[in-house]
Formats: sequence, structure tokens, C-alpha cells
Amino acid sequence: MTGSDRGRRLAREQYERRQQRRAEAAARARRRGVVLGAVVAAALVVGALVLTSVLDDDEGSSTAAPPAAAAGLDCAEAPSPVASPQSFPSAPAPDPQGPTRATISTTCGDLEVELLPEAAPATVASFAQLSEQGFYDATPCHRLTTSGIYVLQCGDPTGTGTGGPGYSVPLENAPADEAYPAGTLAMARSADPDSGGSQFFVVYEDTRPPAPGYTVFGRVTGGLDVLEALAAAGSDESNGPGDGRPAQPVGISAVAVS
Repeated sequence: MTGSDRGRRLAREQYERRQQRRAEAAARARRRGVVLGAVVAAALVVGALVLTSVLDDDEGSSTAAPPAAAAGLDCAEAPSPVASPQSFPSAPAPDPQGPTRATISTTCGDLEVELLPEAAPATVASFAQLSEQGFYDATPCHRLTTSGIYVLQCGDPTGTGTGGPGYSVPLENAPADEAYPAGTLAMARSADPDSGGSQFFVVYEDTRPPAPGYTVFGRVTGGLDVLEALAAAGSDESNGPGDGRPAQPVGISAVAVS
């Protein structure tokens, strides 16, 4: 073998070794990418699990999972979110002589409610105004909780948990013992106790939500079985375990007060 042949052979061997090292480096990089992706995915899962069960009216929402039929219910199609809901410049004046009855007609059945204007005059006056103005008509119920707190939350036309009427009402008639028995109708709010708006929740099983409390302005006198059936179907857990959009989509068709 001539010197030139040996040189070519050595050059080829060096080239092949460089190519092999590059291939090995690329493989290691791909493995690191897979591991990093797994770590990021795990972190996202953990982050999704670390959620508090607070009945806020300013939380975000995720895309709902496909609906699951709720046993014992004959539900119409739930309304879609409202793109441009009504807004009001100010809350109505409190009225302790306000309406004492309401029928919340949902796409899965009616809820008959006794209102409490003497105990919560500002909240009942606001609820009555919004009902009479059609604010709640054809709006989705965006949240169902089935762990720790047991409520169906409605009253946001946008279906995002961030909507409201353009004004707020103060905290009233919050239970001193922080107990909210099944059938309680109460206002949702943000961290500010005096931030009630249009969003409300209905308790289907005895609940103790976080202090300092929520305005109780009514009691369900008929239709609690509708809520119980919705709860049995569960949620899509888009906000975390036991918290998300109702698996059986439901919304408000109309609210009548008297």
C-alpha cells in the first residue's frame, strides 16, 4: 500500500469517526428532548392539580369535554356563550319588599326558589332586575364542583367565569357558621367580599365554602333532584379534579320572579 493510499484510508476513517460522533450526539440530544418534554408535561399536570376550590366569579375556563348524558334527565340543548351580553351602569336600589319567588328554568328542568329580600335586599333587587331584563336568558351554566364544595354555578352569559352585569353588590346575609345546606342559592364573587354581580351558585349537597362567606339570597323549594342528577353525571374536570364544566351541558332558558 502506497503512502497516498494510507493517507486516504486514514482520512476516510477519521471522517467516519466524526460522522459516528455526530450521530451519537444527535441521539443524545433527542433523548434529552424527550426527557424534557416528559418533565414539562408532568409539571403541567401537577400545576393543573394544584387548584383551590374557591367560588370565584373571575376564573378562566377550558374547552369542555364531549357531553355525557345525565341519568334521569331529559335535557334540551344547552345555550352557547353570549358574545356581547348586556351591561348596566349601576345596581338597582336595595328593596326589602322585593320579589319572594323565582323560577329558574334550565335546559334540564326548573328550579323553584324562595327569595329572601329582607335578608339580602341589594342582592335580590339585582337578581330581579337582571331576570326581568332577560340578562340570564339563554346563558350557559359554566361550573360544577363535585369535591369539597358541591355547587352548580351559573349567571355568566359569556360562560367563562369572568362575566358580570357591569356593577357589583355588597356581601349580605353570609352564614355566621359558614354552613351552606343543600338548596342554598348564593352569590359567587371574587376575593373581594363586596364583588357580587350576576353569577350565582346553587348548593346540591351540604357545603362549607371558603370564608368570609357568600351572600345567601334564596332557597330551592323544588327541583333539587335536577341538580343532584347533574352532579351525578360529574364535570369535565377542566379546572382540576371535581371541578369543571358540567359533563351534561346545562344552561338557563329564562328566570321569572314574582
